[in-house]
Order: sequence, then structure tokens, then C-alpha cells
Amino acid sequence: MSKKVLILSASFRKHGNSDTLCDKFMEGAKEAGNEVEKIYINDKQINYCRGCGVCNNTHKCVQKDDMAEILDKMIKADVIVMATPVYFYSMNGQMKTLIDRTVPRYEEIADKDFYFIVAAADDNKDNMRRTLEGFRGFTEDCLPGAKEKGVIYGTGAWQIGDINASPAIQQAYEMGKSIH
Repeated sequence: MSKKVLILSASFRKHGNSDTLCDKFMEGAKEAGNEVEKIYINDKQINYCRGCGVCNNTHKCVQKDDMAEILDKMIKADVIVMATPVYFYSMNGQMKTLIDRTVPRYEEIADKDFYFIVAAADDNKDNMRRTLEGFRGFTEDCLPGAKEKGVIYGTGAWQIGDINASPAIQQAYEMGKSIH
């Protein structure tokens, strides 16, 4: 049975290392017969959460930007891939802002399978721990029924294109292809 796969790419660089891993994941997921959409977050306007609390009662954000559309897609998806370059041992600001802005409807992002893609210049995947703790805090502690299905570590990738020499490219493809 075909699944709806939503890929959230937080790279600031199209075809950068984490974005390239997204594309390979997408290629595999499409070959497996899934419906796949990638959102390049940098192309969207997502304002910072203001912490005003209005959404706690209304379940709607007072801000008028692209986040409501993204949130709708997250709720409708069966599988969500969250991809970020790792800056100073954490996810980038783009991804963190997106996560913060799920507050109005985060409990509706229920029973999803999650994959995480991290890319960093550092060769040691253990140094991606803080980034994954951020993702897991969001998914495991906040989202009902969330299941982590896999992590792709794109380590040792500093310059655009470095990831192409990494085994992470094949892993991303295979992980995408495994979605049924």
C-alpha cells in the first residue's frame, strides 16, 4: 500500500549535503511506489513562534505565513522525514523554528513514522547526539504514536557534494525504498 511521505529539508543550500540525502531518500521512496513530497524549508516563510499562547485555545496560529500549509501536510502524511545540516552540534535554526511552530496542532501529528537525516563536517556520528536528542524530544515526548524508523548520518561532509562519496547516499536510497 502506498504511503504519503513528506520530506522536510532544512538545508540553506539546495543540493547541499543534507538536501542531497533527501533527494536520494525521495528517489527510493518513489521507486517503492509511495507518494512523496519534499518541502525545501528555505523557500517558505516561517516566522518564529511568539509564545503568545493564542493557539492553545484556538489551535490556529495568529501569524499568516507558510506554516499552516506545512502543518496540514505533516498531519496528512504517513511518514515524515526531517533533515538538517548540523551546526555546532545541533539542528539548524530553520528546523527548530518549524518544530516550534507545530504547537497549534502538534497533537494531530499522530501515529507517524519518522526518519531523521543529519549531515555534518564532523566524522564522528556520536557528535550528532544533541541533534537527534532534539528530534527525539519533539517526536517521542510530544507527538502521540510517533515511531522512529531510521537515522541517516551524513558525516564528513563539509563542502557541497562531499556527501556523494559517503555510504550515506546509498543508505538514504535504501531507507526510502524500504517504505511500504
